[in-house]
Amino acid sequence: MTETLRPRTPTRLLDVDALRGFALFGILVVNLAYFASGYPFHLVADPAHGSWLDDSVEFGVRLLFEMKFYLLFSFLFGYSFTLQLAAAGRAGANFTARFVRRLGGLFVLGGLHAVLLFQGDILTTYALLGLVLLAVHRIQPRTAVIAAGAIVGVVAVGTAVAALAGVELVTDQEAALAAGRASTDALAGGLGSVIGEHLRSLPTMAGSLAVQGPLALAAFLVGLAAGQRKLLADGVGRHTGALRRLELVGYPIGLAGALVFAIGGGTTNLAGLAVSILTAPLLVSAYVATLLRVFATPRGGRLARALAPAGRMALSSYLGQSLLGVLIFTGVGLGLTGDTPPAVVPVVAVGIFAVQLELSRRWLARYRYGPAEWVLRAVTNAERPRMRR
Repeated sequence: MTETLRPRTPTRLLDVDALRGFALFGILVVNLAYFASGYPFHLVADPAHGSWLDDSVEFGVRLLFEMKFYLLFSFLFGYSFTLQLAAAGRAGANFTARFVRRLGGLFVLGGLHAVLLFQGDILTTYALLGLVLLAVHRIQPRTAVIAAGAIVGVVAVGTAVAALAGVELVTDQEAALAAGRASTDALAGGLGSVIGEHLRSLPTMAGSLAVQGPLALAAFLVGLAAGQRKLLADGVGRHTGALRRLELVGYPIGLAGALVFAIGGGTTNLAGLAVSILTAPLLVSAYVATLLRVFATPRGGRLARALAPAGRMALSSYLGQSLLGVLIFTGVGLGLTGDTPPAVVPVVAVGIFAVQLELSRRWLARYRYGPAEWVLRAVTNAERPRMRR
């Protein structure tokens, strides 16, 4: 039976949280590969795993997930900024002071996350870019979108120029393989070994922010513009036509660019990366359009309600994913690093996310905030929030 779209008014937070939950899943699928092996940090494939199934699954992850979901998460960060601004206004609070404290807390949590759990942390980057967002938050929506497009264009052109100039990210394959082996062995060790590997990898990860940072800022600005227009505040009824157009444009162009990116080997190929930088935002927009239309149906509403708890406690969920990655893969826990084929990693991601959805639902049935959200809220508002419902 065909489902019809149903008008809904009080769903802004549900839809935003559900989208954030979906973004968390995509981020988990990408990030978990870095727990399963040390080779991806050095942009080479683990020579111990190279079956057609492994290659096919890695191709699918590059095609549908890589370079996409952090953009969605960043967009929602920008959108949520407008909700926090409105909340501070209703409370008569000094928003600038609140937000700066929030960014400070986020930076500290991100630093601990990078050292103890996952060197590919994004929270510290968000904390620094949040200062830029705060500085320009009075920008007009149209100007914000134009600025975002300009940022994406500059990064794409810069990457394309580097590709034409013959720049290679992996200049010595044998050295990269040796470094991958060393990283894998370190991750398979105890807590001190894992932390040492995280610390050694931080400079390399910081270098990747030359691309990821500006693109995250661009997504912040688009989210800011969407929040200023309250595009997710009144359901999809008024925007059904625009959502369909996003799908009609975003899927063909976005998937074509993702195909070029995946065939080129992902982030190791600068030419494919430049194409992905230009087209990934369109694919992400199509994802969002489809999800919003699905959420507006009775069955899709149930999906939104299942995803929303993880999205409501997104910070705890993000940190929890890394903690589970450490406990499942590294020598701190089960010690599966280096022994898990790439084809199995997304299956583990699905299992972790399913557990997180249920735990988040149960937690929020008893408590008002996730544990990390409670800490960040206490820092933001400079007060002790009430935890239990």
